[in-house]
Amino acid sequence: MTAQVAYRPLVLADLVPGALVRDVVLVLGAAALTGIAAQISVPLPFTPVPISLQTLTVLLAGAALGPIRGGLGMLLYLGVGMAGVPWFSEQRSGINFSSFGYILGFVLAAVVVGALARRGSDRSILGAVGLMVVGNVLIYALGVAWLANWLDVGLPRALELGAVPFLIGDTLKILLAAGLLPAAWWLVRDRTRDARDDATYQAPSP
Repeated sequence: MTAQVAYRPLVLADLVPGALVRDVVLVLGAAALTGIAAQISVPLPFTPVPISLQTLTVLLAGAALGPIRGGLGMLLYLGVGMAGVPWFSEQRSGINFSSFGYILGFVLAAVVVGALARRGSDRSILGAVGLMVVGNVLIYALGVAWLANWLDVGLPRALELGAVPFLIGDTLKILLAAGLLPAAWWLVRDRTRDARDDATYQAPSP
């Protein structure tokens, strides 16, 4: 008789060889890329929250790396910045600034987006749009809540300052990510098939 080994759904990072070394490098890379993206920021005169590329990096990292590696990458980014490295947007560090809540949201969003991607939501355009929208909502939820407390304003005013100005830009990021993720899966579809075959091989039972 034979026993079939259970197949674990893949994310893109699972197709990279190297096991533990791969995972460490990917976690470090996710944190570093988020730190680099944070430096590409544009301050706005009507809100204390700058525009940056971090959201795109965070959501792509979550989808490509999965919930554990993606979440650890954002935790590393968060922890290093809290320890004093000025690689948050506008070269900030610590926690005493108005947009820190969004960085907390990065961790949650990466975990949730990664979990959805592991279920295959990133393999179609509509699925990728859906998981990116969920990730953005989570980032907004923590970021706007922190901003409201920081400025001592009500939720409507916090949304006006911390969400509304970024909707168009985040929509463009979502569309970009929704194109990149299914395209990446299309490019690696043969390797995905091989990995699935390896994970479901027929093994002799004792």
